[in-house]
Amino acid sequence: MLFSLLLRRECCTFSNGEFVKAGLAELELWCCQAKDEYAGSSWDELKHIRQAVGFLVIHQKYRISYDEITNDLCPILSVQQLYRICTLYWDDNYNTRSVSPDVISSMRVLMTEDSNNAVSNSFLLDDNSSIPFSVDDLSTALHVKDFSDVTPAEELLEHPAFEFLHD
Repeated sequence: MLFSLLLRRECCTFSNGEFVKAGLAELELWCCQAKDEYAGSSWDELKHIRQAVGFLVIHQKYRISYDEITNDLCPILSVQQLYRICTLYWDDNYNTRSVSPDVISSMRVLMTEDSNNAVSNSFLLDDNSSIPFSVDDLSTALHVKDFSDVTPAEELLEHPAFEFLHD
């Protein structure tokens, strides 16, 4: 979901933020009611999109400083992600402005410094290689099924589209 926001301007709107916020509220309710074995860390895994949506739906963005955005509103998002959201954002309901030009300028400076320090300038999330299971675990968990000795239903055998079942 975050990638859609970062890649498509039509997703970076106030009304889309409200829509996703409502969906996230339902998901949060489910996560709270579901057993840990079903929900697990699902809610925590959505922290990036939750923060991005929080930015989209906050009013008077032009009054928010860069420090308020990075420390309070969206501390997990990178400068590149924040810059992308701030520059793509448009208010399709109230026609309000995004953040101030000073905030955008601060982000540009920081992104330039980051690129000089060989830090990734990608606004997409980094790959998380901390998968809790290995490929070997997956391959041993797969069970090959042999259906050659299963007799198909008569209704299927009579239909010409299922002629291959006679083999």
